[in-house]
Amino acid sequence: MNPHPKILLSIGFLSVALLPLRAADSVPRKYSFAPGAAADGVVGVAPDAVYSAAAGFGFEPGSKATAVERPGQGGFITGDKPIYFSVALPEGNYRVTVTLGDPAGASVTTVKAELRRLMLQRIRTAGGAVVTRTFNVAIRRPVYPGGEVRLKPREKTTEVWSWDDKLTLEFCDEHPAVSAVEIAPAVGLPTLFLIGDSTMTDQPREPHNSWGQMITRFFGPDIVVASHAESGESARDFIGEHRWAKVMSLIKPGDYVMIQFGHNDQHDRGPNPGAYASYTTFLKQYVTDVRQHGATIILVTPMNRLAFEGNALVNTLGDFPDAIRKICREEQVPLVDLNAMSKVLYEALGPAQAPAVFATGPSGKTDTTHQADYGSWELAQCVVRGIRESAPDLAKYLAPDATHFDPAHPDPIASFDIPKEPVTEVVRPYGN
Repeated sequence: MNPHPKILLSIGFLSVALLPLRAADSVPRKYSFAPGAAADGVVGVAPDAVYSAAAGFGFEPGSKATAVERPGQGGFITGDKPIYFSVALPEGNYRVTVTLGDPAGASVTTVKAELRRLMLQRIRTAGGAVVTRTFNVAIRRPVYPGGEVRLKPREKTTEVWSWDDKLTLEFCDEHPAVSAVEIAPAVGLPTLFLIGDSTMTDQPREPHNSWGQMITRFFGPDIVVASHAESGESARDFIGEHRWAKVMSLIKPGDYVMIQFGHNDQHDRGPNPGAYASYTTFLKQYVTDVRQHGATIILVTPMNRLAFEGNALVNTLGDFPDAIRKICREEQVPLVDLNAMSKVLYEALGPAQAPAVFATGPSGKTDTTHQADYGSWELAQCVVRGIRESAPDLAKYLAPDATHFDPAHPDPIASFDIPKEPVTEVVRPYGN
């Protein structure tokens, strides 16, 4: 059976022949959510158009989009819960342009992609203004030439949007207003690959989150952030599960790779375990492999766990952060010292407020390893600071409004306002 059939879709008086978008196809695909007939070359999407493989686009089950028409001014979709819109696409990097705003009033729209990657934060329009914003999204498949990533069970269920055959966008906030989406291949742009564990991966459900899900908001439209991190991974496991081979099949000269391991490496049961043993050996292999592909590697020390003695944070990561620092000195690798910055951050918040950085676990107790949304936001800003200090070539791709953050002066917890997801599943991520 042809997995990408040609589809003839009738919308009102308009019939559109839809061909699946292929990576080499430079023709953008345009979708309109405004009521009424769509313009030539644009696919009109009704608010009740549920995604199907046959159509190749539509709203995910559970989405409740409401179409609003402004006579003579167009229209948009909105909703009081997140709206998930998907388009079937081959693996690759894509440039997404969204049109936002209510022609007759104010709107506030946040946009996330795939599994809760923050792309646009609270885009406000007033006085009938309509704006466009552009960002890039990487989508992937488990297979690669000669092999396949060995997925964990949750990657086939709650995390499946990270590996499926479509690009998924989420529209949310207090009054989202989305009138159109345009998708085209992101050609000629560098990719920033995120390689790491549960504190960097795309966490599928509240209350957990990661800095990797937040950092996408801080990059502009001239680079693509591709997350390949996964919960429970160590430097050894990432290679053994063929995740590194997958990245190596995609990487090209001019790309960047950020690597953060350490938490799970403390429990490594393979041969020759230890910070200055196999851990160092694997990280040096990553350095060599990335450089052989003409790309730039950046190492990130793992953030601290929540462990106070009085008002001072206790190191629970042993020699692993120092092992990374040593590699960076010896190999002349840019270092983002998230371990050091997280210590400053947690101590600035103090023992009473620092738990707000972390998620609440299944037992109702604070998860002392994995972050909540607020903590991921603060740590992402720490990473941005580290990029500015140590990797100026990558820093040039930061968004113009990317903040200059000081971990000694955290954002007030009460002012954090990125919309949460309505679906909560208090399941501890793999690893520790």
